[in-house]
Amino acid sequence: MKKARLFFQLVGVGIFTISLIIVSCTKEGPMGPAGADGTDGVDGEDGNSTCMACHNTTTKTNIEAQFSLSVHSAGLNAVDYAGGRASCAECHSHQGFVQFATTGDVTGDITNPTAWECATCHGLHETMGAGDYALRLKDPVNPIFDSSVTMDLNGNSNLCANCHQSRRAEPALTNPGEDTFTITSAHWGPHHGAQANSVYGVGFAEIEGSVEYPEAGSSFHLKQASCTGCHMADFDNDRDEGGHTWNPSLVACNTCHEANEEDFNYGGVRSDIAAKLDILRDELLRLGVLEYVEADEAYEPVPGTYPTVQARAFFNWVGLSEDRSFGAHNPKYIRALLINTIEKVQLEPTPGV
Repeated sequence: MKKARLFFQLVGVGIFTISLIIVSCTKEGPMGPAGADGTDGVDGEDGNSTCMACHNTTTKTNIEAQFSLSVHSAGLNAVDYAGGRASCAECHSHQGFVQFATTGDVTGDITNPTAWECATCHGLHETMGAGDYALRLKDPVNPIFDSSVTMDLNGNSNLCANCHQSRRAEPALTNPGEDTFTITSAHWGPHHGAQANSVYGVGFAEIEGSVEYPEAGSSFHLKQASCTGCHMADFDNDRDEGGHTWNPSLVACNTCHEANEEDFNYGGVRSDIAAKLDILRDELLRLGVLEYVEADEAYEPVPGTYPTVQARAFFNWVGLSEDRSFGAHNPKYIRALLINTIEKVQLEPTPGV
Protein backbone atom coordinates (compact mmCIF):
# COMPACT_ATOMS: atom_id res chain seq x y z
CA MET A 1 0.00 0.00 0.00
CA LYS A 2 2.89 2.32 0.86
CA LYS A 3 4.59 1.44 -2.42
CA ALA A 4 1.42 2.35 -4.41
CA ARG A 5 1.08 5.67 -2.60
CA LEU A 6 4.76 6.45 -3.25
CA PHE A 7 4.29 5.57 -6.90
CA PHE A 8 1.39 8.03 -7.37
CA GLN A 9 3.26 10.74 -5.52
CA LEU A 10 6.21 10.35 -7.84
CA VAL A 11 3.90 10.45 -10.88
CA GLY A 12 2.29 13.68 -9.62
CA VAL A 13 5.67 15.29 -9.04
CA GLY A 14 6.72 14.25 -12.53
CA ILE A 15 3.67 15.77 -14.20
CA PHE A 16 4.13 19.02 -12.26
CA THR A 17 7.80 19.20 -13.26
CA ILE A 18 7.01 18.62 -16.93
CA SER A 19 4.33 21.42 -16.82
CA LEU A 20 6.88 23.85 -15.45
CA ILE A 21 9.32 22.96 -18.19
CA ILE A 22 6.67 23.49 -20.93
CA VAL A 23 5.60 26.84 -19.52
CA SER A 24 9.14 28.07 -19.15
CA CYS A 25 9.85 27.10 -22.76
CA THR A 26 6.92 29.15 -24.22
CA LYS A 27 8.27 32.58 -25.14
CA GLU A 28 6.70 35.67 -26.94
CA GLY A 29 8.57 36.40 -30.17
CA PRO A 30 9.05 39.88 -31.66
CA MET A 31 5.99 41.55 -33.34
CA GLY A 32 5.69 40.76 -37.02
CA PRO A 33 5.33 43.42 -39.75
CA ALA A 34 1.95 45.23 -40.05
CA GLY A 35 -0.55 43.77 -42.50
CA ALA A 36 -1.96 45.62 -45.51
CA ASP A 37 -4.71 48.20 -44.83
CA GLY A 38 -8.27 47.05 -45.38
CA THR A 39 -10.65 48.71 -47.83
CA ASP A 40 -11.96 52.05 -46.58
CA GLY A 41 -15.63 52.15 -45.61
CA VAL A 42 -18.15 54.54 -47.14
CA ASP A 43 -17.95 58.02 -45.65
CA GLY A 44 -20.97 59.09 -43.64
CA GLU A 45 -22.85 62.28 -44.32
CA ASP A 46 -21.40 65.43 -42.85
CA GLY A 47 -23.90 66.21 -40.11
CA ASN A 48 -23.22 69.92 -40.20
CA SER A 49 -23.60 70.25 -43.96
CA THR A 50 -26.87 68.27 -43.96
CA CYS A 51 -28.38 70.35 -41.17
CA MET A 52 -27.14 73.65 -42.53
CA ALA A 53 -28.80 73.03 -45.90
CA CYS A 54 -32.00 74.17 -44.20
CA HIS A 55 -30.96 75.49 -40.80
CA ASN A 56 -29.02 78.50 -41.99
CA THR A 57 -29.90 82.16 -41.62
CA THR A 58 -30.59 82.82 -45.30
CA THR A 59 -32.92 79.85 -45.81
CA LYS A 60 -34.74 80.45 -42.54
CA THR A 61 -35.27 84.13 -43.33
CA ASN A 62 -36.57 83.36 -46.83
CA ILE A 63 -38.99 80.72 -45.57
CA GLU A 64 -40.32 83.03 -42.87
CA ALA A 65 -40.87 85.78 -45.45
CA GLN A 66 -42.74 83.37 -47.73
CA PHE A 67 -44.77 82.01 -44.85
CA SER A 68 -45.86 85.52 -43.90
CA LEU A 69 -47.61 85.74 -47.29
CA SER A 70 -49.71 82.64 -46.62
CA VAL A 71 -53.20 82.42 -45.18
CA HIS A 72 -51.91 79.69 -42.88
CA SER A 73 -49.68 82.13 -41.00
CA ALA A 74 -52.36 84.78 -40.61
CA GLY A 75 -54.88 82.48 -38.97
CA LEU A 76 -57.77 84.51 -40.39
CA ASN A 77 -59.56 81.35 -41.53
CA ALA A 78 -58.65 79.38 -38.47
CA VAL A 79 -57.77 80.65 -35.05
CA ASP A 80 -60.18 83.56 -34.75
CA TYR A 81 -63.17 81.41 -35.58
CA ALA A 82 -62.49 77.88 -34.41
CA GLY A 83 -58.96 77.52 -33.08
CA GLY A 84 -60.00 77.00 -29.48
CA ARG A 85 -62.81 74.48 -29.92
CA ALA A 86 -61.80 70.88 -29.36
CA SER A 87 -63.79 69.67 -32.36
CA CYS A 88 -62.09 72.16 -34.69
CA ALA A 89 -58.67 72.82 -33.12
CA GLU A 90 -57.11 69.82 -34.87
CA CYS A 91 -56.83 71.93 -38.00
CA HIS A 92 -57.60 75.43 -36.76
CA SER A 93 -54.70 76.06 -34.38
CA HIS A 94 -51.05 75.21 -33.91
CA GLN A 95 -51.63 73.58 -30.54
CA GLY A 96 -54.54 71.48 -31.79
CA PHE A 97 -52.69 70.11 -34.81
CA VAL A 98 -49.59 69.20 -32.81
CA GLN A 99 -51.76 67.40 -30.25
CA PHE A 100 -53.61 65.54 -33.01
CA ALA A 101 -50.41 64.61 -34.85
CA THR A 102 -48.84 63.35 -31.63
CA THR A 103 -51.75 61.54 -29.97
CA GLY A 104 -54.34 61.11 -32.70
CA ASP A 105 -56.90 63.30 -30.95
CA VAL A 106 -57.58 66.68 -29.35
CA THR A 107 -58.70 66.03 -25.80
CA GLY A 108 -60.29 69.40 -25.01
CA ASP A 109 -60.65 73.06 -25.84
CA ILE A 110 -57.46 75.04 -26.42
CA THR A 111 -57.20 77.93 -23.96
CA ASN A 112 -54.90 80.22 -25.96
CA PRO A 113 -54.86 79.00 -29.56
CA THR A 114 -52.38 80.46 -32.02
CA ALA A 115 -51.95 80.32 -35.79
CA TRP A 116 -49.68 77.84 -37.52
CA GLU A 117 -45.92 78.13 -37.31
CA CYS A 118 -42.93 76.09 -38.44
CA ALA A 119 -43.32 73.58 -35.60
CA THR A 120 -46.96 72.95 -36.52
CA CYS A 121 -45.98 70.80 -39.47
CA HIS A 122 -42.35 70.05 -38.58
CA GLY A 123 -41.32 67.90 -35.62
CA LEU A 124 -38.22 65.74 -35.14
CA HIS A 125 -36.04 64.40 -37.94
CA GLU A 126 -35.92 60.64 -38.45
CA THR A 127 -33.02 59.96 -40.83
CA MET A 128 -31.23 63.31 -40.98
CA GLY A 129 -31.02 62.79 -44.75
CA ALA A 130 -31.59 65.50 -47.33
CA GLY A 131 -35.20 64.44 -47.95
CA ASP A 132 -36.15 64.21 -44.29
CA TYR A 133 -38.21 67.36 -43.64
CA ALA A 134 -39.31 66.17 -40.19
CA LEU A 135 -42.98 66.32 -41.14
CA ARG A 136 -45.27 65.31 -38.31
CA LEU A 137 -47.58 63.33 -40.61
CA LYS A 138 -46.90 61.83 -44.02
CA ASP A 139 -48.67 58.47 -44.09
CA PRO A 140 -51.77 57.84 -46.27
CA VAL A 141 -54.96 59.20 -44.71
CA ASN A 142 -58.16 57.41 -43.72
CA PRO A 143 -60.60 60.31 -44.14
CA ILE A 144 -63.17 61.45 -41.61
CA PHE A 145 -66.07 61.01 -44.04
CA ASP A 146 -65.30 57.29 -44.53
CA SER A 147 -62.53 55.60 -42.56
CA SER A 148 -62.69 52.53 -44.85
CA VAL A 149 -61.21 54.68 -47.64
CA THR A 150 -57.47 55.34 -47.91
CA MET A 151 -56.32 58.51 -49.62
CA ASP A 152 -52.65 58.38 -50.58
CA LEU A 153 -51.50 61.70 -51.98
CA ASN A 154 -47.91 60.46 -52.06
CA GLY A 155 -45.50 61.08 -49.21
CA ASN A 156 -45.18 64.64 -48.01
CA SER A 157 -48.47 65.70 -49.64
CA ASN A 158 -50.35 63.43 -47.23
CA LEU A 159 -49.67 66.00 -44.51
CA CYS A 160 -52.03 68.39 -46.32
CA ALA A 161 -54.78 65.77 -46.61
CA ASN A 162 -55.15 65.50 -42.83
CA CYS A 163 -56.93 68.86 -42.83
CA HIS A 164 -57.89 69.54 -46.43
CA GLN A 165 -60.65 66.93 -46.53
CA SER A 166 -64.40 66.72 -46.06
CA ARG A 167 -65.54 66.59 -42.46
CA ARG A 168 -68.94 65.15 -43.44
CA ALA A 169 -70.02 62.31 -45.70
CA GLU A 170 -72.44 62.90 -48.56
CA PRO A 171 -76.16 62.12 -47.94
CA ALA A 172 -76.26 58.77 -49.76
CA LEU A 173 -73.49 57.51 -47.48
CA THR A 174 -74.99 58.73 -44.19
CA ASN A 175 -78.63 57.97 -45.15
CA PRO A 176 -78.49 55.15 -47.71
CA GLY A 177 -81.72 54.35 -49.53
CA GLU A 178 -83.70 57.31 -48.15
CA ASP A 179 -85.72 59.53 -50.49
CA THR A 180 -85.36 62.70 -48.45
CA PHE A 181 -82.59 64.37 -46.50
CA THR A 182 -82.66 67.15 -43.90
CA ILE A 183 -80.17 69.99 -44.16
CA THR A 184 -79.86 71.00 -40.53
CA SER A 185 -78.13 74.39 -40.72
CA ALA A 186 -76.82 77.11 -42.99
CA HIS A 187 -73.33 75.70 -42.38
CA TRP A 188 -74.10 72.18 -43.59
CA GLY A 189 -71.83 70.70 -46.23
CA PRO A 190 -68.52 68.88 -46.65
CA HIS A 191 -66.62 71.74 -44.93
CA HIS A 192 -64.40 74.45 -46.31
CA GLY A 193 -61.46 73.30 -48.38
CA ALA A 194 -61.91 69.60 -49.16
CA GLN A 195 -59.10 69.67 -51.72
CA ALA A 196 -57.83 66.17 -50.92
CA ASN A 197 -61.24 64.78 -51.93
CA SER A 198 -60.92 66.48 -55.29
CA VAL A 199 -57.32 65.47 -55.93
CA TYR A 200 -57.84 61.83 -54.99
CA GLY A 201 -61.30 61.62 -56.53
CA VAL A 202 -63.43 60.46 -53.59
CA GLY A 203 -65.90 61.77 -51.04
CA PHE A 204 -68.32 63.74 -53.22
CA ALA A 205 -71.81 62.64 -54.27
CA GLU A 206 -71.19 60.50 -57.34
CA ILE A 207 -74.64 60.89 -58.87
CA GLU A 208 -75.23 58.62 -61.85
CA GLY A 209 -75.35 60.29 -65.25
CA SER A 210 -73.96 60.36 -68.75
CA VAL A 211 -70.31 60.69 -67.71
CA GLU A 212 -68.34 57.84 -66.14
CA TYR A 213 -66.33 58.63 -63.03
CA PRO A 214 -62.57 58.01 -63.25
CA GLU A 215 -60.95 55.56 -60.86
CA ALA A 216 -60.03 57.03 -57.48
CA GLY A 217 -56.38 58.00 -57.32
CA SER A 218 -55.97 58.17 -61.10
CA SER A 219 -55.80 61.96 -61.49
CA PHE A 220 -52.95 63.20 -63.65
CA HIS A 221 -52.19 65.81 -61.02
CA LEU A 222 -51.78 63.02 -58.48
CA LYS A 223 -49.75 60.69 -60.69
CA GLN A 224 -47.55 63.29 -62.38
CA ALA A 225 -47.59 66.11 -59.82
CA SER A 226 -48.43 66.59 -56.15
CA CYS A 227 -49.67 69.12 -53.61
CA THR A 228 -46.09 70.09 -52.80
CA GLY A 229 -44.95 69.98 -56.42
CA CYS A 230 -47.49 72.61 -57.50
CA HIS A 231 -47.92 74.63 -54.31
CA MET A 232 -44.36 74.46 -52.95
CA ALA A 233 -42.26 74.72 -56.09
CA ASP A 234 -39.28 77.07 -55.99
CA PHE A 235 -40.49 80.44 -54.77
CA ASP A 236 -41.30 82.92 -57.54
CA ASN A 237 -40.45 86.33 -56.16
CA ASP A 238 -42.21 88.16 -59.02
CA ARG A 239 -45.57 86.49 -58.41
CA ASP A 240 -45.27 85.52 -54.72
CA GLU A 241 -46.02 81.91 -55.60
CA GLY A 242 -44.66 78.57 -54.47
CA GLY A 243 -42.39 77.90 -51.53
CA HIS A 244 -44.00 78.37 -48.13
CA THR A 245 -46.69 80.70 -49.47
CA TRP A 246 -48.49 77.58 -50.74
CA ASN A 247 -49.85 79.68 -53.58
CA PRO A 248 -49.79 77.48 -56.70
CA SER A 249 -46.81 78.20 -58.91
CA LEU A 250 -47.55 79.20 -62.49
CA VAL A 251 -43.89 78.56 -63.34
CA ALA A 252 -44.19 74.97 -62.12
CA CYS A 253 -47.44 74.47 -64.03
CA ASN A 254 -46.03 75.92 -67.25
CA THR A 255 -43.00 73.69 -66.89
CA CYS A 256 -45.10 70.52 -66.62
CA HIS A 257 -47.57 71.61 -69.29
CA GLU A 258 -44.74 72.79 -71.57
CA ALA A 259 -46.68 76.01 -71.96
CA ASN A 260 -46.29 79.74 -71.47
CA GLU A 261 -49.69 80.66 -70.06
CA GLU A 262 -50.39 83.82 -68.06
CA ASP A 263 -52.88 82.06 -65.76
CA PHE A 264 -53.92 78.54 -64.72
CA ASN A 265 -56.74 78.18 -67.26
CA TYR A 266 -55.05 75.47 -69.35
CA GLY A 267 -57.29 74.37 -72.19
CA GLY A 268 -60.11 76.49 -70.77
CA VAL A 269 -60.76 73.90 -68.02
CA ARG A 270 -61.21 76.44 -65.23
CA SER A 271 -63.57 78.60 -67.31
CA ASP A 272 -65.65 75.54 -68.18
CA ILE A 273 -65.88 74.36 -64.57
CA ALA A 274 -66.71 77.87 -63.31
CA ALA A 275 -69.58 78.06 -65.82
CA LYS A 276 -70.90 74.66 -64.72
CA LEU A 277 -70.74 75.68 -61.06
CA ASP A 278 -72.85 78.74 -61.91
CA ILE A 279 -75.41 76.57 -63.71
CA LEU A 280 -75.67 74.24 -60.73
CA ARG A 281 -75.92 77.18 -58.32
CA ASP A 282 -78.80 78.66 -60.31
CA GLU A 283 -80.62 75.32 -60.32
CA LEU A 284 -80.27 75.09 -56.53
CA LEU A 285 -81.62 78.64 -56.21
CA ARG A 286 -84.59 77.64 -58.39
CA LEU A 287 -85.28 74.65 -56.17
CA GLY A 288 -85.06 76.72 -52.98
CA VAL A 289 -82.19 74.70 -51.56
CA LEU A 290 -79.88 77.71 -51.79
CA GLU A 291 -80.24 81.40 -51.08
CA TYR A 292 -78.06 84.50 -51.16
CA VAL A 293 -77.61 85.98 -47.67
CA GLU A 294 -76.88 89.71 -47.90
CA ALA A 295 -75.52 89.97 -44.36
CA ASP A 296 -72.89 87.29 -45.05
CA GLU A 297 -72.41 88.22 -48.71
CA ALA A 298 -72.58 84.52 -49.50
CA TYR A 299 -74.77 81.77 -50.91
CA GLU A 300 -75.92 79.45 -48.12
CA PRO A 301 -78.22 76.42 -47.87
CA VAL A 302 -81.75 76.89 -46.59
CA PRO A 303 -82.27 74.47 -43.67
CA GLY A 304 -85.09 72.05 -44.44
CA THR A 305 -85.98 68.62 -45.80
CA TYR A 306 -85.40 68.00 -49.51
CA PRO A 307 -85.33 65.15 -51.99
CA THR A 308 -82.01 63.40 -51.39
CA VAL A 309 -80.78 64.15 -54.91
CA GLN A 310 -81.13 67.89 -54.24
CA ALA A 311 -79.17 67.65 -50.98
CA ARG A 312 -76.48 65.65 -52.81
CA ALA A 313 -76.41 68.31 -55.53
CA PHE A 314 -75.85 71.05 -52.95
CA PHE A 315 -73.09 68.98 -51.31
CA ASN A 316 -71.29 68.83 -54.65
CA TRP A 317 -71.82 72.50 -55.46
CA VAL A 318 -70.55 73.88 -52.15
CA GLY A 319 -67.69 71.38 -51.89
CA LEU A 320 -66.41 72.01 -55.41
CA SER A 321 -66.87 75.77 -55.05
CA GLU A 322 -64.81 75.79 -51.87
CA ASP A 323 -62.20 73.53 -53.46
CA ARG A 324 -61.36 76.74 -55.35
CA SER A 325 -59.32 75.02 -58.07
CA PHE A 326 -62.15 75.26 -60.65
CA GLY A 327 -61.29 71.80 -61.86
CA ALA A 328 -57.50 72.07 -61.81
CA HIS A 329 -57.09 69.55 -58.99
CA ASN A 330 -58.78 66.74 -60.90
CA PRO A 331 -60.43 67.87 -64.18
CA LYS A 332 -62.03 64.55 -65.18
CA TYR A 333 -63.53 63.81 -61.78
CA ILE A 334 -64.83 67.33 -61.17
CA ARG A 335 -66.25 67.59 -64.68
CA ALA A 336 -68.08 64.25 -64.26
CA LEU A 337 -69.52 65.33 -60.91
CA LEU A 338 -70.90 68.59 -62.30
CA ILE A 339 -72.30 67.24 -65.56
CA ASN A 340 -74.08 64.33 -63.87
CA THR A 341 -75.37 66.51 -61.03
CA ILE A 342 -76.70 69.20 -63.38
CA GLU A 343 -78.46 66.56 -65.49
CA LYS A 344 -80.29 65.27 -62.42
CA VAL A 345 -81.34 68.57 -60.84
CA GLN A 346 -82.61 69.96 -64.14
CA LEU A 347 -85.19 67.18 -64.04
CA GLU A 348 -86.40 68.27 -60.60
CA PRO A 349 -89.68 70.24 -60.60
CA THR A 350 -89.75 73.86 -59.40
CA PRO A 351 -91.46 74.00 -55.98
CA GLY A 352 -94.96 75.48 -56.08
CA VAL A 353 -95.26 75.31 -59.87
